[in-house]
Amino acid sequence: MMDERALVSRTSMEVATALVTGAVGSAVVWAAVEHDIGWGDSGPASGYFPFRIGILIILASLVNLMVALRRRGADTSAFVTNVQMRSVLAFGLPILGFVILSVFLGLYVAAILYLVFVMVFQGGYRPLFAVGLAFAVAVAMRLIFPIWFKVPLLIGPLEALLGLY
Repeated sequence: MMDERALVSRTSMEVATALVTGAVGSAVVWAAVEHDIGWGDSGPASGYFPFRIGILIILASLVNLMVALRRRGADTSAFVTNVQMRSVLAFGLPILGFVILSVFLGLYVAAILYLVFVMVFQGGYRPLFAVGLAFAVAVAMRLIFPIWFKVPLLIGPLEALLGLY
């Protein structure tokens, strides 16, 4: 039987969200204060509207924080369970790996590795089929973006070695 315990409570996530949005509002206010936040001869100065928007974000975050803290004993629902988090990680970690590999190996090689991994280990496809389809996608990417649309994609050492740029 799968573990359905709450990994993160709804209240914890509401508090965290209120703190993050409050920090965003504070950053907006901080940046606006570096400019004039008043009203000049020709109208509002460059920091006028951002400053007020930042204050509104902070105030809304404080209200959300107070509501979350007031309900913390009454609301025991789960934001995410262990089973749900495993599903999110099964989707998200390969994508994170794809992004990291793209930086070091280039987009084509990373796409091939990502597709083969996901198709074989998550989709249950035969490895030979997965490799063939992954290479077909890489060839299609090469034709569509840099050749037809003239939009260069991130290349890595293998593509540079083969002269594919």
